[in-house]
Amino acid sequence: MDFFFDDLPSTSMSTPKKGKKDSLTLDDAACDLSRNTSSSVSLTEIERQHSSSCIDDISKKAQEMVEKINHGRTRDQEMMDSFQEKLTEKVTEMCQLMKEHMYIIYEKNSNEIQVKLQELSEVLENCSKLNHELLEASQALACLRDGLDINQRSEP
Repeated sequence: MDFFFDDLPSTSMSTPKKGKKDSLTLDDAACDLSRNTSSSVSLTEIERQHSSSCIDDISKKAQEMVEKINHGRTRDQEMMDSFQEKLTEKVTEMCQLMKEHMYIIYEKNSNEIQVKLQELSEVLENCSKLNHELLEASQALACLRDGLDINQRSEP
């Protein structure tokens, strides 16, 4: 907001009164000059104060905006930290659950494999017994055949 007082008529100018001289005296001119100078000085001072006030307002608004931005960043960082903490807790919890589930499956599979190995051992044992019995039967049959061959040769 600029104030220009130069365009306004100065109140220091004397207006000639009727019956007086139409020209200004030397004292009147000096008074007018000093008042114009003080008006210029006060105008410059007012402009300087106004500029300083505007700069202060802008500075204050900029500081408020910086504070708002910093507050928003702080709030965002707190939100991210909270999210990271919750995510870490959930991931840890899920890993623990998966680990427990894997151990349960491992135990179940281990038990099933143990049962199947036991069954295979029994089958293998039975096969060994059968193989032994077959060998004995084969030997018995071989003896019988030999006995029959001998009998058949002896009979003419």
